[in-house]
Amino acid sequence: MHHVKISSSNLKSNTNLMSLPPSTNTYEIAGLDDLERGFNRQVEMNHLEGHYQANFRYEKLLLSADPQVTEAEALLNLIAQLHKKGYTQLRSRLHFRGNTYLGTQELWKEHPDPEPENPFTQLVGWIRDWWDPPRL
Repeated sequence: MHHVKISSSNLKSNTNLMSLPPSTNTYEIAGLDDLERGFNRQVEMNHLEGHYQANFRYEKLLLSADPQVTEAEALLNLIAQLHKKGYTQLRSRLHFRGNTYLGTQELWKEHPDPEPENPFTQLVGWIRDWWDPPRL
């Protein structure tokens, strides 16, 4: 059996050869789902080719925000998608800064529910969808 000794200088030179993605943050989102049940989930933030993408998983739902220039924009894009799916009373906060756990140190940021659509506009939308359903 051979033993290999790894020195810190070897690790530094090998690490420089690898392109490591920048450390990103993890957020926490809480609110009511489309069935008005309370939930609290982590949002993973991925850094892809200079853009950030927020990823959310809740039961069978998996949402990925459109890539954005900043983490804040990616989180807001995800919040908008959740609102469209009927999620309400949403709030978020930073949960991990890189690998540092923040727990409850950060304050919640409230994301107000969008104004409900005019009932007439909703009716026209339903008729349009019934008359000309989206094609897959």
